[in-house]
Amino acid sequence: MNYLIKNIGILAGIQPQGKLRVSGQEMSELHQLTNAWLLVEDGLIKDFGTGAPPVLPPDCKELDAEGGCLLPSFCDSHTHLVYAGSREGEFVDKIRGLSYAEIARRGGGILNSADRLHLMSEDDLYQQAMERIEEIKAKGTGAVEIKSGYGLNTADELKMLRVIRRIKQSVSIFVASTFLGAHAVGRAFTGRQQDYVDMLVSEMIPEVGRQQLADFIDVFCDKGFFTPQQTARILEAGAKYGMRPKIHAQELADSGGVEVAVEHNALSADHLESMTERDIELLRHSTCMPTALPGTSFFLNMPYAPGRKIIDAGLPLAIASDYNPGSTPSGDMKFVVSLACIKMRLLPAEAINAATLNSAAAMGISHSHGSITRGKVASFIITKPIPSIDYIPYAYTQPIIRYHAEMQKLH
Repeated sequence: MNYLIKNIGILAGIQPQGKLRVSGQEMSELHQLTNAWLLVEDGLIKDFGTGAPPVLPPDCKELDAEGGCLLPSFCDSHTHLVYAGSREGEFVDKIRGLSYAEIARRGGGILNSADRLHLMSEDDLYQQAMERIEEIKAKGTGAVEIKSGYGLNTADELKMLRVIRRIKQSVSIFVASTFLGAHAVGRAFTGRQQDYVDMLVSEMIPEVGRQQLADFIDVFCDKGFFTPQQTARILEAGAKYGMRPKIHAQELADSGGVEVAVEHNALSADHLESMTERDIELLRHSTCMPTALPGTSFFLNMPYAPGRKIIDAGLPLAIASDYNPGSTPSGDMKFVVSLACIKMRLLPAEAINAATLNSAAAMGISHSHGSITRGKVASFIITKPIPSIDYIPYAYTQPIIRYHAEMQKLH
């Protein structure tokens, strides 16, 4: 469908063709036009400008923005939104003072979700996940990465990845799939972590690759989970099947995860709550996108990734939701933007760039998503009339989105 959007109060997130990420000082630049229009043709952004809109072809429809702001849809590059049920009991345990590690030792955490997922049918798992997809779409997300990792055996990991593939085929937003069999050690391998890694490499990864179920591969490289050496071995096995790494790194401790990510050309290194000055130097000489997950820090009451320091060092930064049942049961990217400003001291423009263009780069799709650019997919949101872009993180719980366009999926 071809259409013209007129009466745009603020058109924000404009980037030239070929701009695939923003770093350092340029993250504070959120290019804008006022009193603008935007033309969509065959699902792509054809043109935009200010003042009087162009004369329309006969088949073109009009949409009135009514003075609202138009900006790129959020790109959420790190989620676990395919899961079975909820874990509010652990939420209460946290309030009572138990740590993430203590809950895991008592049989909670990731293994709790794995037990529940094992018992749930594929259809029910899909239906639950689709409810969450509709939820994040309504909140402005136009591209999302979804990980496996609550199966922890071959059959259940494949079940999760089939659900993600089914979601890809069902929805209008972009969906990327990530194999995260190395999220924890499955119960059948308790006390035999190396045997579990052997099984991942010899059985799980080849089957995932044979069925072409995953775009990326991820490992929870952290204290109490997988070592840098085990992580490297898993990533190398995934690379044989075209799965590029995206690493859980430095969440709980200085684990060496960033170094492994850089050495293996990972698309992103995510979490970073415990990152060091050395990690910043390592990332400075790589294309790996540092990705912060402020919703996790908020929900677990733990330190935030040093987003301000990352940007001030001249690096790019992406932010994502980490939507999952245990540590971040929310996919609200607008709230993530607010947290990045309030808790990580990002400027509003920096936080919005981190949640759009840079988070698209963390999924490898910033050539098609994440900014208002001629030729990119027409994936954008229109807000109610707001006084400025800064109002978006300022009004941190206010529902301001009144229209969300996801015109084309590129799978």
